[in-house]
Amino acid sequence: MLALAACFILLAGCRQLERLSFIRPDASRGEFTKIAPRYEVSDSGQKALPAAAESLVASAVSQYNAGNYNEAGQFARQALKADPQLADAHAILALLAERTGNSAEAGGHYLKAATLSPGVGIHANNYGTWLCANGRAAESLAWFDRALADPNYPTRSAAFANAGTCAGRAGQADRAETNWRNALALDSNDVQSLAGMASLQFARGGYLDARAFVERWLALAPSDTEALRLGSQIEQKLGDSAAAQRYLSRLQAISPDSTTAPRSQ
Repeated sequence: MLALAACFILLAGCRQLERLSFIRPDASRGEFTKIAPRYEVSDSGQKALPAAAESLVASAVSQYNAGNYNEAGQFARQALKADPQLADAHAILALLAERTGNSAEAGGHYLKAATLSPGVGIHANNYGTWLCANGRAAESLAWFDRALADPNYPTRSAAFANAGTCAGRAGQADRAETNWRNALALDSNDVQSLAGMASLQFARGGYLDARAFVERWLALAPSDTEALRLGSQIEQKLGDSAAAQRYLSRLQAISPDSTTAPRSQ
């Protein structure tokens, strides 16, 4: 089992982590904490206009979606001044920190968001994703369980897919398979789960099943170099050298520096 897990991680680990899904709050779905309007008192003692923290977060999301990241950060920080317990503002600041390569700061914001809103699956998914991407895959699994326990979670297939990828990285191949199959039951076109299942079946020696998953994967992402490389390896294992070479030809057309021969495992 340890050998199988090691092989599986080599096949799927690094590239799969690139597909982990962070989910940002969506103003259109009303995914914000509803609070009473707050008032700020100026130096003159007069009350200023009401500062609704949820409106500030909605503005932060809008600015983030528009690519105005400085403005998004300003709105998110203003929201936290109005309500320091607002998890959604931390979620936006986490995404912004990820963009600038400040992973430690992002992790702090993800954790704060998940702690402030323990029943909100989006924040649990995001913190679990951050843990997994930062070498703490086994620890991340409990957070995906929390995400999936939220009956209002908007994209359950993404949480299942993330849980599968991180279970695989943690060496828990059976759990990875269960999570990926759950994701595909909800979304048969989930590329992350198709890729994971293809790699897992290949590692287990289930080459026909691996072929089927690769074909579905390539139907959705025909230029995916990882899928093409794995497809060539599968066909070599099945004894079809012509099919293996066709995959390699497609791979070389996309990535000229790719190997010219299928790699054995």
